[in-house]
Amino acid sequence: MLPTHISIIFFFFFLSHLWVESKKKLYSKYQCFLLGDADLQFLLIGGELVKIRSSSWKKNRFYKLQEDCRTLWHESKKTFRRNQTCESQLRLVSIDDIESVRKGRQSEGLKKHTDPSVEEQCFSIIFKGRKKNLDLMAVNAEEANRWVSSLEKVKTTISNLSHQQKSEHWIINCMRKADKNEDNKMTLKELKHFLRQINVEVDDTYAEEIFKKCDKSNSGSLEGAEIKHFYDLLTHREEIDVIYNKYAQTQGQMSLRDLLNFLLNEQREQATAEDASKLIEKYEVDETAKQKKHMTKDGFLMYLHHEEGSILNPAHIPVYQDMSQPLNHYYISSSHNTYLMEDQLKGPSSTEAYIKALTKSCRCVELDCWDGANGEPVIYHGYTITSKVLFRDVIKAIKDYAFKTSDYPVILSLENHCSVEQQKLMAHYLISILGDALVTKPFGDTMPTNFPSPEELKGKILIKGKRLNKLDAIFNNNNTIEEGTVSEEDEAADCENGQKAKPKKSKIKLAKQLSDIVIYCKSVHFSGFEHAKDSHGFYEMSSFKESKAFNLAETSGNLASTAYIHHNMDKLSRIYPAGSRTNSSNYNPVPMWNVGCQIVALNFQTPSKEMHLNQGRFLTNGTCGYILKPEFQRSLSSQFDPNTLTQGPWMKRKTFYIMVISGQQLPKINKDKHKSIVDPLVRVEIYGVPADNASKETHHIENNGFNPMWNENFQFDIHVPELAMLRFVVEDYDTTSPNDLIGQYCLPLTSVQNGYRHVPLLTKRGDVICSAGLFVHLMLLDAQ
Repeated sequence: MLPTHISIIFFFFFLSHLWVESKKKLYSKYQCFLLGDADLQFLLIGGELVKIRSSSWKKNRFYKLQEDCRTLWHESKKTFRRNQTCESQLRLVSIDDIESVRKGRQSEGLKKHTDPSVEEQCFSIIFKGRKKNLDLMAVNAEEANRWVSSLEKVKTTISNLSHQQKSEHWIINCMRKADKNEDNKMTLKELKHFLRQINVEVDDTYAEEIFKKCDKSNSGSLEGAEIKHFYDLLTHREEIDVIYNKYAQTQGQMSLRDLLNFLLNEQREQATAEDASKLIEKYEVDETAKQKKHMTKDGFLMYLHHEEGSILNPAHIPVYQDMSQPLNHYYISSSHNTYLMEDQLKGPSSTEAYIKALTKSCRCVELDCWDGANGEPVIYHGYTITSKVLFRDVIKAIKDYAFKTSDYPVILSLENHCSVEQQKLMAHYLISILGDALVTKPFGDTMPTNFPSPEELKGKILIKGKRLNKLDAIFNNNNTIEEGTVSEEDEAADCENGQKAKPKKSKIKLAKQLSDIVIYCKSVHFSGFEHAKDSHGFYEMSSFKESKAFNLAETSGNLASTAYIHHNMDKLSRIYPAGSRTNSSNYNPVPMWNVGCQIVALNFQTPSKEMHLNQGRFLTNGTCGYILKPEFQRSLSSQFDPNTLTQGPWMKRKTFYIMVISGQQLPKINKDKHKSIVDPLVRVEIYGVPADNASKETHHIENNGFNPMWNENFQFDIHVPELAMLRFVVEDYDTTSPNDLIGQYCLPLTSVQNGYRHVPLLTKRGDVICSAGLFVHLMLLDAQ
């Protein structure tokens, strides 16, 4: 049996209290990470807040943090119409589900349904995924501040817990739930319930064998040390024993020299004795062993579960790439129809969608602008019944959240359908709200010949849109045009599933005020690579519908893909999904990255494999939203063609060996079904140039999501590793219907660490599954 290991010494402290103390005492012991903290005590006591749903629905509700420090409890009252009785219900909110806590009237609901005079009393709890915000109001500003700071502190503390601590708390909670009669003992029936809680199904005979082995007192229930014995059996990991015992050659433990041998031979790291010493100092839990410069098995597990033992190279977690190259030398995390929360026919438009995208380090967002009522421009999906949001509210949200998670520049891609008068108002809002952050003129005193770098553009916002004249008019005193007509952007003219389509060569009037703030991202029609090379400046960029872009990217016979790559060495390209994707699905972004397209725009609101690849592409480099393209996609002398590979600096053939060993604490798919134990399998996928695309999968394990073990080996031949992405997919096998996704994880192949590594798992929406993971062995070697 091979579940996630937890330090025996650390965990025994909790187990010894679990069944002999009350829950309150247990949780007070668990609260050690914030022991005595005044903010924690404030939340545990709780208080009354006003919950706000609309202008007329504002109800007093009592909120408090439960003693597990992981769950927010609040009262909910439901009225039954027949007899008009009101029944109180208890609602629980997991702290793990909270994305952020915002002070003030920062949600659309609070802005709409409360008066500005109560700004300081308001705050919002924003949840991950599509769950609605919780809008609240305290009795005064001081108490509102206390709620916000306290919730943020607990959320941050929990997110910073180690894997072992998260795993430990998960198991404790499952044990607590299994103890139905709360007598601090575990009967055979409760043991079976506990095993189902942790997502493992065993037959009755095996459960009875475990129980009898642990019930030394023959009392018919487990308590105290017997539960400790049961825990030892449950958490034993065979595969760790094999690895550890192979290298623990010094009195049954790993000496500093033994650990260094492991780092050099298995992990293939350029490690020194000093590196090994630092790992012992950092992760060893036994002070006696630490003094002898030894690492016990517990310390070894601690090391494997932290970033040094992760599949992701720790050196690639912060910003590590050269950020001083021209802007067009980077892939840029980009969103399409950013204003939408759901589909593009009838879904709601919201400033919240921009906030979510920006806080995920999206650096290019789209604004579809139309004339609105009362002279106010609005944003929505034209010719549909999607709801509308005010342009000025979107710009305010962008101002507030553009640089919360990344300092690097944000591009606002304007789809302009407005009258000249409302365009003038758009320009006014952009200039007055964004202030110094808005780039309104080129850098320097002379006409530039290249883009500034992300480093130079830190904290800056660029406008992508139409411009009435060339950029050099600014330096030639030829910038006096008051207004004029320009060709409408291809995307705007695209016929979208029977919507009103304008002629391809339609014209729109453009206000000078809006034209003048388009500096480095002027939208122009694409008429071929030769025409763009001869006629367009570096700052003039085209947008390509996915079908057009894929045709250019995948046609190698006439060297179109090579021409596309060379085009993207000098200019920016934006790719967008076809209008026929009415459910806001996504195209595969990898072929677009293969030909060097920078702004590969996806529907961020739609969880999908394509968004997993996008998250993986921008996972490294500080998750700043910018990834430096390989040198062969930046050098004009390059003849790289992803579809017809030839010899060149891009050809760095590798053999990638991977062994999928085991899984830990995989979540249930259907938590409502008591016996819904998963049958997990793992698929390993490679995405890159066509020659590298591959997929292989393990067999499925029946009825075990807690500690499945596969021990299956795969081999992949890689031709262009700098463009390759590695994706793990864990699914619940089903013979009669498509498999359900359990978890996934994607990262660049060049950011993978060799050796024995733990792989975190994310939900379909890209959020971390706290205690779940895979254990694998990887080796990326030069091909023989």
